[in-house]
Amino acid sequence: MATSTFAPGAMTADSAATAPALHTGPKLDHSLHPSGRWIFLAVLIGGLAYAGFSIAFDTAQVGESLAGGAFAFLALALLIALGFEFVNGFHDTANAVATVIYTHSMPAPFAVVWSGFFNFLGVMLSSGAVAYSIVTLLPVDLILNVGSVGGFAMIFALLLAAILWNLATWAVGLPNSSSHALIGSILGVGLANQLINGGGADGTSGVDMVQVWKVLSALAFSPVVGFVGALLMLLVMKRFLRDKKLYEAPEGQTPPPRGIRALLIGTCTAVSFAHGSNDGQKGMGLIMLILIGCAPTAYALNRTMPESAMPAFVQTAQSASAAYRAHADGAPADVGTARAQVTQALKTKHVADPVIYGALAALSDDVSSRIEGYGSLGKVPAAATPNLRNDMYLVLDTTKLIAEDKSAQSRFTAQEITTLKSYNSGLEQGTRYIPTWVKVTVALALGLGTMVGWKRIVVTVGERIGKTHLTYGMGASAELVAAATILLAVKYGMPVSTTHILSSGVAGASVANGAGLQRRTVMNMALAWVMTLPVAMLLSGGLYWLLLTLAHSLGY
Repeated sequence: MATSTFAPGAMTADSAATAPALHTGPKLDHSLHPSGRWIFLAVLIGGLAYAGFSIAFDTAQVGESLAGGAFAFLALALLIALGFEFVNGFHDTANAVATVIYTHSMPAPFAVVWSGFFNFLGVMLSSGAVAYSIVTLLPVDLILNVGSVGGFAMIFALLLAAILWNLATWAVGLPNSSSHALIGSILGVGLANQLINGGGADGTSGVDMVQVWKVLSALAFSPVVGFVGALLMLLVMKRFLRDKKLYEAPEGQTPPPRGIRALLIGTCTAVSFAHGSNDGQKGMGLIMLILIGCAPTAYALNRTMPESAMPAFVQTAQSASAAYRAHADGAPADVGTARAQVTQALKTKHVADPVIYGALAALSDDVSSRIEGYGSLGKVPAAATPNLRNDMYLVLDTTKLIAEDKSAQSRFTAQEITTLKSYNSGLEQGTRYIPTWVKVTVALALGLGTMVGWKRIVVTVGERIGKTHLTYGMGASAELVAAATILLAVKYGMPVSTTHILSSGVAGASVANGAGLQRRTVMNMALAWVMTLPVAMLLSGGLYWLLLTLAHSLGY
């Protein structure tokens, strides 16, 4: 793309000598050295080979053999999941690099490589909390039966829908949220699954609307935080930092003063790291579902938990069971009935019920006795793995709801609530984990994705939101607010939109700097924000129905 000029048009030769330097945009057309392409390709192939080797090793360790067809199916599913993270990378690169590029703090090629590296680090150092907050949005029946035709159709449909919408908005240069698209896809699959199952009479076929509203509220609130936060931040900077260069457009291609440049590179680094920490986890949870469906013996339970940790877990499970039994109205006749009752309660969120307490006591007793009998999760036989994992999942999520429910807290003592939370921690450690190789491959996909296709949205963020060139102060305030907000969301396990926070932050900083907003761009961004949910829902719901129909026609 040609460089953009932000100063008035042509000047005469006589006036050019005395006129101030033109405020020109950055150089975005840089040719890539051939060795860079080879390095990129080598890292990409190396990452995929590492994933394949890790799967083969993990399944061999537990004696689980994957037929050629099953391995090919798993490879395809993983490629689509990693493809989502790759598209997420280049779609969202502008959030971190637009400010350093348009203030000439870093050359464009170096900036995207820098951002890609810190996206990689962000993924590698993430906790995994966001990964499983995404998983909890999915229909309970599909999570419990993720290895079924419906489970795989769900994963393929929601990933493909999110990728398609991301590519569509990228093609027209609109900063759109990958998180928003993914959550819309999950809603579409949940709604389609509920309709296919006749309205969801069993209560488990739709999405978890309580979790959906929590996530959507975070996504809806993030643009407000970005706009208001960056606006106030820049006003405070103007009050205490009086250097005029902070609030004026850069002249020519001259980089900013050293201190300002360090600040801008620091904020770029923080946003890149925060983006990796948050967005990288969204693919992790879905990849774990794929692995659990295709190779449950190897991945449904955390077989790396040491045997020495089992006695403490069994003791905690027994204490939790006793707490439930003390408040129960009897116990179900068998574990199957208990499982059905807890499944229903998990969907409806009606957990403050003595009947459910009795069911949880029965399930907890069964889980603890089985684990105690095996000695460790690593020794659970293949045939028992899916069933044990599902029971642990049901008890974990229901216990978590009870520990947070105000009416339930009024019945249980403080010591009992502490016991339930400790029980939750053990269940999470046993079922909600991320193997190192999954983190590495997702980190590579996201990091490499930041290095391609970034130009379209960088131009939008850098040139088409405000009416004037991005200043040093505008860039710093927008990115400081974005980094702080995203890292705070990571701490609390909430998936927020880096795109929404940063692009609205640039808009807020533009207003604070006295510049107007380009109405057409802002309206298009708002339109994309509004359209993302319904379009992603329609895409994923339609794909889910189509894939199920195709599978059934082939006899699956």
